[in-house]
Amino acid sequence: MAGAIVNKKVDVKEMLSDKLPSDSRHARQLVRRQQIAETVIGEGSIRIEDLTERFGISLMTAHRDVDALVSRGLFRKTRGIVSASPTSLIESSDAYRATRQAREKKAIAAAAIRFVEPGQAIFLDDATTVHEMAALLPAKVPLTVITNSLVLINELNDITDLNLIGLGGQFYNWCNAFMGHITRNEIRRMRADTVFMSLSAIFDDSVFHQSPETVETKRAMLESSAKRILLADHTKFERRALHHFAALSEFDVVIVDEDTPIEHLSRMRSNGINVVVAESNKAD
Repeated sequence: MAGAIVNKKVDVKEMLSDKLPSDSRHARQLVRRQQIAETVIGEGSIRIEDLTERFGISLMTAHRDVDALVSRGLFRKTRGIVSASPTSLIESSDAYRATRQAREKKAIAAAAIRFVEPGQAIFLDDATTVHEMAALLPAKVPLTVITNSLVLINELNDITDLNLIGLGGQFYNWCNAFMGHITRNEIRRMRADTVFMSLSAIFDDSVFHQSPETVETKRAMLESSAKRILLADHTKFERRALHHFAALSEFDVVIVDEDTPIEHLSRMRSNGINVVVAESNKAD
């Protein structure tokens, strides 16, 4: 494995924790920043001036707290607004993405796990939809899992009969994953049976992402796998991103949720794309 793995989980409180005494000013600051982070994740974006009223702090303190969160890769700050929501140029943090479309992602993961067979070697990327497969993998062992996701490395490292290969490289806070040329070089030295991945946008039957580093790393996984499976909830069809990744026709299977508009399903199928619609229990 290229590069050391740090035991770090994708949790807002864990990412901000400095283990300070509970009665200190710094501890109160930490709690406030946790609350601000949870507010931004819950609402998607908020004006920094609104934080002053909500938390009873000065504008200078609000900016200082937001800057600390931005430096951790959790959010971005633009023109007086702190945001967790993605744009066509910037992907949101995994802490924010993990809270979105949870029901749909679980359904898609349950459909995806049917394509995993014991004895296989599989790539799992750092997408939050792919992360939902983790809880289902023990039923498929023995298995080799290769991933650049620190979240998955932490979650899968004690599963019996699961051979875990963690990809090192440059660590990116916003996605809690390793990417870059070191990661890609390690990927290209391996051949997997199947890759499971997700990206942020689908347009004109092609897949896009905001980050060129993400595109290059996931492309290496795609090219090193015999079978390619894309996981995409219905919101991916409503987004735009800058960098082209692949045509949908390059995937053997595209798994979507049942809220995907019929026009998208019909178009993809008419173009020969193998689409699987994951059913979910909406009562959950």
